[in-house]
Amino acid sequence: MDRREFTKASLGAVSLAALRPSFAGPEHLIRKAIPSTGELIPIIGLGTNRYGVDNLEASRAPLRAVIGRFHALGGTLIDTAPQYRTSESVLGDLIAELGIRDDLFVATKTDKPSATETEAQMQGSTHKLKIKKLDLMQVHNLRGWKTAFPVMRDWQQQGRIRYIGMSTSRASQYADFEAVMRKEELDFIQINYSLEQREAAQRILPLAADNGVAVIINRAFGGGRIFKTMGNKPVPGWAKEFGCESWAQFLLKFTCGHPAATLAIPGMTKLHHVDDNFGAAHGRLPDASERLQQEAFYDSL
Repeated sequence: MDRREFTKASLGAVSLAALRPSFAGPEHLIRKAIPSTGELIPIIGLGTNRYGVDNLEASRAPLRAVIGRFHALGGTLIDTAPQYRTSESVLGDLIAELGIRDDLFVATKTDKPSATETEAQMQGSTHKLKIKKLDLMQVHNLRGWKTAFPVMRDWQQQGRIRYIGMSTSRASQYADFEAVMRKEELDFIQINYSLEQREAAQRILPLAADNGVAVIINRAFGGGRIFKTMGNKPVPGWAKEFGCESWAQFLLKFTCGHPAATLAIPGMTKLHHVDDNFGAAHGRLPDASERLQQEAFYDSL
C-alpha cells in the first residue's frame, strides 16, 4: 500500500468513545493518523502564540498549569515558532520543569531566507526548547521554503527532525501554498480553517488528502470573532447528538470533522479553556450531513 492509498484508508481513523468528557480519560480521546507513518495523534493540540511572556513566576505559573492540564487530559502536540516572541524559551523551561517532554509532540517553524540562517534558527529552536530532536519543523508562511527544505531534509536524515511541513494562516497565500504542496513531499501542512474561513476546503484540504499529508488547523475560532457572532445563543440541540456542550466544541468538532483535518491547535492560556476544548476530542465527530447543518446554521446568524 503506497502513501496515497494508506491515506484514503486511514483518514478519519479515530479512537471513539461514547462517553461524556467528564467521564472519559485520555485513553478515549479521538485520534487521527499521520498519513506518512500511521502514528495516531489526538485531534486537539495547543497553539502558543500568546506564550511569549517574561520570566516572572506570575506570568509563567498560569501557562505551566495549562500545559500540565493539557498533558493530563492526553494532549500531545504543542505548536510554537521563533516568531512568537519568547514562546520557545518559555515552553522549553515549563516542559522541562513538568518533566513531560517524552510524552509530547513538539512542533516549531523556520522563516529565514538562506540555508545558513535556517540552520542557525533551527539550532536556536532546539536550544530554547531544550530538546535534541524536533517532532515537526515547518516553513512559516512560505518564507525561504526553497532553501529551507533541503536543510530540513538533511536534519531529518540525521534523525534531528521527525516530520517536515509548512504553514500559513493567510488565504492570500493559498495559490503559492498549493504550488509548493504539488512540488514538495511533505508530512504536514498547517492552515487556517473554520466555519468563518472555509476557503481551504476548496483546494488545499482535498490536495492534502490526495497527497497523504497531515493537516494542522490553526484559527479554528476564526480569530475569536465567531464567538461574537454566536453571542449568548444556546448550542442547538441537534449538535448535542455529536457531543457539543459549548460553542468552542461546536467549532472544533466542525473543523476536526473535515476528513482531511488531522488536528486543531487552539490557543489556550486558561485552565477552563483546556477543559472546554478537550470536550471536542470526546464522543464523535460530525458526519458530512451534520457538518453541512453546522455551516447552514452559522450562515443563518
